[in-house]
Amino acid sequence: MGEVVTMMSMEEREIAADRKRTHFVLVHGIGGGAWCWYKIRCLMENCGYKVSCIDLKGAGSDRSDADSILSFDDYNQPLMDFMSALPDTDEVILVGHSAGGLSVTQATHKFPNKIRLAVYVAATMLKSGYLTDQDIKDVKTTSLTFAVPVELCCVLVWFSFPSYFAWNPKLYRRYISLFVSLFSVTDGALKSKQLLNVKQGVPDLSQFGDVYELGFGLGAEQPPTSAIVKKELQRKIIYQMSPQEDSTLAAMLLRSGPILALMSARFKEEDDSVEKVRRVYIRTMHDNVIKPDQQEAMIKKWPPSHVHVVDSDHSPFFSAPFSLFGILLKVAATSAGCN
Repeated sequence: MGEVVTMMSMEEREIAADRKRTHFVLVHGIGGGAWCWYKIRCLMENCGYKVSCIDLKGAGSDRSDADSILSFDDYNQPLMDFMSALPDTDEVILVGHSAGGLSVTQATHKFPNKIRLAVYVAATMLKSGYLTDQDIKDVKTTSLTFAVPVELCCVLVWFSFPSYFAWNPKLYRRYISLFVSLFSVTDGALKSKQLLNVKQGVPDLSQFGDVYELGFGLGAEQPPTSAIVKKELQRKIIYQMSPQEDSTLAAMLLRSGPILALMSARFKEEDDSVEKVRRVYIRTMHDNVIKPDQQEAMIKKWPPSHVHVVDSDHSPFFSAPFSLFGILLKVAATSAGCN
């Protein structure tokens, strides 16, 4: 009996040591902040894990104005600085929610040796960001084409703000020209398959009508630089299964997000080091923001090692915290010693 007790104690010590080595780094989505993770952080720290919650630029406690953030590198710099300063002994499990998936992917490109596992929670998971060099090559080799001004606007529904164009229709062409320059569209055309790929990581809220309040950091006659879902629609769209107190908290703390910066996210594949990082995707079954079929499309395009499912809205850290916590514990345990 004494030997059994000793062996169990050794196993418990190994588990405790692994939890001390494991460092969860949690990244919010657009408009959110470190505060989104308060339930998950509490549960993890009570289990002995080290947890850090990041505020990206213009979010949470960072007082930068979203309308002044025009590049994704600028927006994601707080995470890059944080990862750069971490000791090599930390075994990071990097978790991104929603648009925070773009932040996670950039980190896997930059710091593959520091990240034990990348976890995407209802998140944008695109290996190279929006519209890659390969996509452009595919455009040139296909005979099935569509006019960019019409099709690209239809696909990028996140930027399709009906009221904006209603009061200032002359900006329509200028607006489309911005997309063309952002995504390096060539030959004036895109094939339908690539249009779908662009849409995979872009929230489609068209069913809810005119949902955004916009910011115009480049001037009133330029495309919007920031957006936030109108307060009266936030619970219906983002938190429909979450406790009332959490959606109330979110309504108090959500800030406009730098949409122009996010849509410029594009990552160069200088080598295949990004593939060294194991990835897990957590699907949210009742998501109104990044819908289940969009999540599935991203999973098929860049398959992760495992896919988990949670019965929640777009914000499982509020609507299903124990389920999300359980999945994170499971992936932490199964990823131990993989890197």
